[in-house]
Amino acid sequence: MSSNATAQSPFNPDHHRVERVLCFTAHPDDIDFGAAGTIAAWTEAGVQVSYCIMTDGDAGGFDPAQRAEIVAMRAEEQRRAAAMVGVTDIHYLHERDGYLEPTHEVMRGVVKLIREIRPDVVLSMHPERNWTRLQKSHPDHLAVGEAVTRAVYPALENPFAYPDLAEAGLAAYKLPWLWLFAGPEERENHFVDVTRYVDTKLEAIHVHTSQHPDLEAMDRTVRGLMLTTGERAGLPQGHSAEAFHVVAVNGPATIAGF
Repeated sequence: MSSNATAQSPFNPDHHRVERVLCFTAHPDDIDFGAAGTIAAWTEAGVQVSYCIMTDGDAGGFDPAQRAEIVAMRAEEQRRAAAMVGVTDIHYLHERDGYLEPTHEVMRGVVKLIREIRPDVVLSMHPERNWTRLQKSHPDHLAVGEAVTRAVYPALENPFAYPDLAEAGLAAYKLPWLWLFAGPEERENHFVDVTRYVDTKLEAIHVHTSQHPDLEAMDRTVRGLMLTTGERAGLPQGHSAEAFHVVAVNGPATIAGF
């Protein structure tokens, strides 16, 4: 997986090893729009990737007649889309679509899953609003970013936070890396060249038929955005990229509590 760190990314793929990744999003299909190319590159390289989707996507879709079946439909869409990029481990927090908040119940669920999987990278939606493309900043998306960021520090690595988890054998864990997507462009500091995986990403998005009635328009938009991101990353003309705000949570220079 190649990257261009023109914005001084703290993550160097040549030196920082990634074996496990845990991704948090609000709704089925969010991860496919935001990071499916990067995830396909990871899984192809042997990285174990897991998803946690905080809501069931129960407020999605367009057909009133589908209300009773939309949750099962979206879960199946996400299962199929995930499989296309090499992911089979999918978790849900079953929060209500459109009502997600960074509560302690949600943060406890985040801490629990991270302590169970103990990933090298947690990938999440960004907690800051993107004013350039407001559609990236659905309130549920912002709530995911805030809940995950709060959970990662300090609760995740504090053995006395959510003590029932420690009592159940889930020891405190210091996360190395937090990767955030769908935030403001000025926060982006890490770009992944996903040119080889553009078609795979679009195929995964296409699976979510309940959400995207105009696939041609969606394809044009996604391809255009990825090419523009490639230009911002300084990649060769015609290359596509996905962008992240990478934060080093725990590293050699980290001091406990600072």
